[in-house]
Amino acid sequence: MPPRTRKIDLSHRPRLGDLRPLVTASPSLLQARAAIPRITAARDLKNRTGYAEDFLGGFEVPWPTVDQALADDVQPKRLDYTHFSITMSRSRRLAFCVGVNIDGAHHVDIVRSNDTWAYDGRLPVEAQVGEELYAGNGLDRGHLVRRQDPNWGAEAGTANVDTFHFTNCSPQMSGFNQKTWLELEDYILDNTQRWKARATVFTGPVFGEDDRLYRGIRIPKAFWKVVAYLSDDGKPSASAYMIDQSRELGQLDLVFGQLRTYQRSVLQIEHLTGVRFGNLADYDGFSNEERATGTRIEALIRGPEDIRL
Repeated sequence: MPPRTRKIDLSHRPRLGDLRPLVTASPSLLQARAAIPRITAARDLKNRTGYAEDFLGGFEVPWPTVDQALADDVQPKRLDYTHFSITMSRSRRLAFCVGVNIDGAHHVDIVRSNDTWAYDGRLPVEAQVGEELYAGNGLDRGHLVRRQDPNWGAEAGTANVDTFHFTNCSPQMSGFNQKTWLELEDYILDNTQRWKARATVFTGPVFGEDDRLYRGIRIPKAFWKVVAYLSDDGKPSASAYMIDQSRELGQLDLVFGQLRTYQRSVLQIEHLTGVRFGNLADYDGFSNEERATGTRIEALIRGPEDIRL
């Protein structure tokens, strides 16, 4: 007996022209979702101990202060994270100064994955420069506290995540991390690891009233770094550096050239920024030489061999 066939009524089935494509969301909805800022709640950061002044043992390095002329521009609360802290500028919405303790003996190597930057919930979002500055151009979201520096000890993972806050981010030209400045950072971190040593590093921008205005934000012309450590003979030591990106700022939307990094004195960094580092200049060879000769000293750094610590 032949098998029975079943007739199917196709009259009510939709035609291909009537089918609508499956979409998860409209473009405008996706853009709206992407625009929602990621904020770390203040309660999730309340137990951070931050920068330690006595980290170098008998060589106590106090948290930097600012000149009286800048006092009203400083956010009243220092922001503490894991092994580092930040002082913010009200007017610039960027950090005046960051400071990190580095422990080379207990460094933990954390592989960098997908970067997710967040606002710090202890400040209003509008008090922090965020993603709107960095989209679609050659500006880097530059870590001021380098991502790897605070990654030591049992809290290394938390420290790594903490560095991805916009409070720790400053607009840097795309070449900033590609050559000499990176070599300087590597030199400092590598030596603390090799000799299982400790160091304290302060970093920040040089703010000027004539800084270029871009998307409503004034872009710093230069960045500085001050390092405090114990030398091989156990004596307190300090050194300072500055990278100048003023020439490349004129080509902000183009491809950038090489940036210039100089070793400077702690005294010069204080003069340029209005940030004061206690008595660190007393332990800096460049500062002492300038005091003795009355001549400003700077040295162009082409590679690690030019770095004087």
